[in-house]
Amino acid sequence: MHIMFLGTSSMVPTKERNQSAVLISCVDESILVDCGEGTQRQLKSAGIKLTSINRILISHWHGDHVLGLPGLIQSMAASGYNRILEIYGPKGSRKRFEDMFKVFVFDRKIGLSINEVSQGIIFENKDYFIEAGLLEHGIETLGFSIQEKDRRKINMAKAKRLGLKEGPLIGKLQMGEEVKIGNKSVKADEVSTVAEGKKITIITDTVPCVGADKLAKNADLLVCEATYDSKLEEKSMEYNHTTAKQAAEMANRAGAKKLVLTHFSARYKDTKGLEEEAGTYFSNVQCAYDFMKVNV
Repeated sequence: MHIMFLGTSSMVPTKERNQSAVLISCVDESILVDCGEGTQRQLKSAGIKLTSINRILISHWHGDHVLGLPGLIQSMAASGYNRILEIYGPKGSRKRFEDMFKVFVFDRKIGLSINEVSQGIIFENKDYFIEAGLLEHGIETLGFSIQEKDRRKINMAKAKRLGLKEGPLIGKLQMGEEVKIGNKSVKADEVSTVAEGKKITIITDTVPCVGADKLAKNADLLVCEATYDSKLEEKSMEYNHTTAKQAAEMANRAGAKKLVLTHFSARYKDTKGLEEEAGTYFSNVQCAYDFMKVNV
């Protein structure tokens, strides 16, 4: 999986940081998590076609996470988007989309499937699944995990030595099934190894909570907000946000492999201090910046 940060600011964008948006590439799908103001321009600047997006996950309906939706959807329609765009958001999302289409004049619309979700697996196919969990931010807010399924890698050299060729039998072995060549049985483990699927968790706009910890458990990459440093912990709690220190503590509790901080207050011209604070409590940490890419 690959992840690109399209916006790493919190409520107020800066010259260097756009409002919240993250694009995740998983197998042959592109998943957009949140869509702050200016997201479509960020996508174009990154050379990403708007029509490549399959799904949009909405964490909550504060403006800095959704103000880019009307423009993105209109531009996707103008670009000839000919599929059903799957959108997942908290309770009330259908009504908010209805209201949005009443407020703005759309020359053309695209097909939308609005899924109101809460907790648990909200999408699954043969390659991966998406899990949602409730966070604590004053309004209904979701965190998300995108989890690849384990997959078998066939050692074709071994397979060929046993008389196997590309085709249906290889497909069965990849599914973990036993196959027969003549009178001989070949077990999947004889010619393949299991590669564990990777997991990305996105936690944004919340105080530390049980829901966040559950979603983040064993994440290969935990992306977590760090709106403030610990000097402003009281302010952070007042506005239902997480500090850099708290994000690092969450990564430790979850057993995450890597932590990337995002959603920074505009007061921080430089995020080095936030990274250093988190690094005191979790070793593998990095502050995101707009257009940063991470391979998982």
